[in-house]
Amino acid sequence: MKSNPLRILLQTTTPGTADDWSIESFSLLRRELEESGRDGRPVVVTARNREISASGIDPILARIDRSDCDELWLFALDSGAGLTAGECAAIDRFWRQGGGLVTARDHQDLGSSLGSLPCGVGLANHFHSLNPEADVSRRGADDFETAAISWPNYHSGKNGDFQRITAIEPVHPLLIDPADPTRTLEFFPSHPHEGAVGAPPDCQSARVIAVGRSAATGRPFNLIVAFERGAADSGRSPGRAVAHSSFHHFADYNWDTRKGAPSFVTEPEGTGMATSARAAADVRAYVGNLARWVAPVETAGRWKERRAKGLLKPPSEPTPRQESSR
Repeated sequence: MKSNPLRILLQTTTPGTADDWSIESFSLLRRELEESGRDGRPVVVTARNREISASGIDPILARIDRSDCDELWLFALDSGAGLTAGECAAIDRFWRQGGGLVTARDHQDLGSSLGSLPCGVGLANHFHSLNPEADVSRRGADDFETAAISWPNYHSGKNGDFQRITAIEPVHPLLIDPADPTRTLEFFPSHPHEGAVGAPPDCQSARVIAVGRSAATGRPFNLIVAFERGAADSGRSPGRAVAHSSFHHFADYNWDTRKGAPSFVTEPEGTGMATSARAAADVRAYVGNLARWVAPVETAGRWKERRAKGLLKPPSEPTPRQESSR
């Protein structure tokens, strides 16, 4: 019997702009997700930049809780003027209904509209001007090479290189090598100035599952926060969620610098991801793990009745995959 497809929406919090990061910067991720369904459940990926209607909202995000999307992967590229209050409320409802949520931001205040998410993922993100890390000793520069970028800016290495990650015990399923269950994934793409994430202190379902180490100061910093399913205030079981310190873990440029970057990226490039088969395999294995882990339980049954009543629409029709030169 044919499996019901897993529907994933890759979405930016900013409109597409020339010479900047956009959804086109994640074409390799999209391909990896689509191909991850070859040997099992099919995966349908929709990738789009933020679009703003006449009323000032993104019509897809504002109704995400009424779509048949299973997972929302948010790449927060804004500096505050990203998600609206209405969109955040719809995302919260989507999550509380069991939808999977993945977020990724970056340094300083990049992606700070995530802080407005009412679900715990909002509080998992620490910015320069919003919800800074509780440890005041961390409110200072870690990357000293790019003076224009302020804290948090953890320096895990050059764009194009890889960093060694440390899994926090007990090792989370996201970090188990699917090709060898006895092995823990070891490598992530590096970036000169990553953001800050942490488990909200009052959220029992969240924990830090992996840390990196600064190549500049040697200081450890959090890379991934995972949220298990748990009882919400309404009594329903929210979906799983994962917050990442940087969208550069998923960007084309950080997987393969030959894809290029916006002209404002001037830091020296590395070649580690291009020359290390193990590092490249690890990040792709992680992406597959992530798609499977955040998927809602019994998705087909969860949506079947509502779809039959015509209450659900796909977030948008998948468009032909476009290769990016970024």
